[in-house]
Amino acid sequence: MLKEVKLIENNKYQLSISFDKATFEAAVNKVYKKQAKNISIPGFRRGKAPRAIIEKMYGTGVFHEDAINELLPAAYEEAVKESGLDIVSRPEFDIETLDENGLVVTAEVFVKPEAKIEGYKGIKVEKEKVVVEDSEVDAEIEKVRERNARISDVTDRACADGDIANIDFEGFVDGVAFDGGKAEGHELAIGSHSFIEGFEEQIIGHNVGDEFDVNVTFPAEYHAEELAGKPAVFKVKLGGLKVKELPAVDDELASLASEFDTLDEYKADLKAKITERKNHAADHEVENKLIEALVDLLEADIPECMYDEEAENCVRDMDNNLRMQGLDLKTYLQYTGMTLDQLRADMRPRAISQVKTRLALEAIAKLEGIEATEKDVEEEIKNTAAAYGMDVEEVKKYMPVDGVKADIQVKKAVELVKAEAVITEKKASAKKKTTTKKAAEGEKAEGEEKPKTTKKSTAKSADGEKKTTAKKSTTKKAAEGEKAEGEEKPKTTKKTTTKAKKEEADA
Repeated sequence: MLKEVKLIENNKYQLSISFDKATFEAAVNKVYKKQAKNISIPGFRRGKAPRAIIEKMYGTGVFHEDAINELLPAAYEEAVKESGLDIVSRPEFDIETLDENGLVVTAEVFVKPEAKIEGYKGIKVEKEKVVVEDSEVDAEIEKVRERNARISDVTDRACADGDIANIDFEGFVDGVAFDGGKAEGHELAIGSHSFIEGFEEQIIGHNVGDEFDVNVTFPAEYHAEELAGKPAVFKVKLGGLKVKELPAVDDELASLASEFDTLDEYKADLKAKITERKNHAADHEVENKLIEALVDLLEADIPECMYDEEAENCVRDMDNNLRMQGLDLKTYLQYTGMTLDQLRADMRPRAISQVKTRLALEAIAKLEGIEATEKDVEEEIKNTAAAYGMDVEEVKKYMPVDGVKADIQVKKAVELVKAEAVITEKKASAKKKTTTKKAAEGEKAEGEEKPKTTKKSTAKSADGEKKTTAKKSTTKKAAEGEKAEGEEKPKTTKKTTTKAKKEEADA
């Protein structure tokens, strides 16, 4: 079947696939038998017209395209195996000849580039020094207190800072009510600063049942342009008050929240867990820095199609993650006002990084003779099965051994680079201690963004944080499922061999 393999340009090849006359004729006849029943020819019963009559009426090539599609998928896959090429693109087919001698089809493809890398041993990186302040432990305890807080009604006093006020309100600008400025039974935590600046303070001192005006001015950069910078009056009725009563920080709280009997033991355990978490984060940051260094050291003429394919993988991953949360990509795009092309463009820098990372690590694995043993493969599959609650034998169906081995080799290459790196400890940067009160209000203890409440037009909006990773193991990708639609099944990295028929839909 494979007639010739020809290098066209760097990393681009042309495969010539031939079919003799008998093989092509058999395919044409097979297609004729399938389609004849749907063809009506005057003078013949439906489906009974001879092939020669149909070809005479519609042309001798009426069945050729479908016959080629009948032959090409299996023939292309076989040609790829015979060529020994590591193909990373979809083929571009062209009919070279179709005559009395048979059929010759060419397929132009890109292959994985040769990757060169030097200097990957002894890379110098700094690791953040892990220090856990008492304030961080206190912040964790405050979260526990919040989770175990008791909410009580307030009936014997006026509203105070820290109360939860149940209010009805309606906003007016220039005496005219505006859209989104009205609500009933809204619960507002006084002191949360979740409404327009100055709103909450004007509720303090009022009693349940009071009706009063709240005068505020919308921020100059308010999201609703028609309200930005304008003074507003809110008609407010205080319908109820509640107070959050936090449990005392004592041994009883420790017993309630943990397996420990004393507060000191509980605090020591919390400190150990925070230390472990921060050490893990510091190690991860070191790994990211090493990966960035490897990408800079990589020398390879990488075809653009590899970036395109990885960007598609990123989009599919995103779609899968959204589906796990009860959403889908289409809904996300509608909500954000983005197009699929814009999303792909956003994913491209990440895709470029991941392609280069993989090539660099594969090159290191090859240079170092890193192998994946049968035991390594079995352990990887078992871990994947356990992580996703699947049967080991079922996982094996979707994780080809060659792909699993490739992923293990990449992981081992990362470990080698880390083991050979020169890692020095970076002095911890000065940070403000997080007070108990701030922690209770949800302020960040270690660089985390302070949570904000999503509200109606009277509230400030909060932007979500988008996380990206420098790399992602394909075995992990496989376990998370890369299918954009339908059942999610684990799978792993394979050679990119594109089917002849263009069956894959865009994400």
